[in-house]
Amino acid sequence: MKPSPERFAQVLPRLRERVEGRFGIPVRVLDVPPPFAGDLDGAEIHLDFAQRDEIQVFTLAHLFGHTVQWSLSGRAREIGGKPPGQYSEADLAEVDAYEAEASRYGLALLHEAGVEDLDVWLSDFSACDRAYLENFYRTGEKRPTEEFWREGQPLLAPLPIPAFTPHRAKFRWEGVVI
Repeated sequence: MKPSPERFAQVLPRLRERVEGRFGIPVRVLDVPPPFAGDLDGAEIHLDFAQRDEIQVFTLAHLFGHTVQWSLSGRAREIGGKPPGQYSEADLAEVDAYEAEASRYGLALLHEAGVEDLDVWLSDFSACDRAYLENFYRTGEKRPTEEFWREGQPLLAPLPIPAFTPHRAKFRWEGVVI
């Protein structure tokens, strides 16, 4: 069962406080160009003010995970950088692993913030995000994300957050962050 809107409204400020307070990563809530729900540059995270709290919670957790990845590996910034239609099966497998890892860091972040009841939801959302991206990278189509939602996806395990130092790169507004 999907958590209530009230639950996401409770979680969002706790998550933001954790990202900003413990990790020193500013979280800005502003107008992110459609169709994206968020953006990152490796040292700052943007959330679209027009999105529901549920979308903002996933986006913040997931983009935090990408921030960790970008801080640990220059290669991570390049994954998913090809134009649609140019991905081999190996490329798609790498993107899937990269996206799942970002969500696993996001799940660890939720746990650090004292949120232990969203594991199933985040796992389902991550699977939806990865299915959307696979379709986009194969076809270039930006279909409604709801078409990719399936409940009961395999449960992700939190990935311990390593020590890292955020490094500013560039915003990915041209990317495919949902």
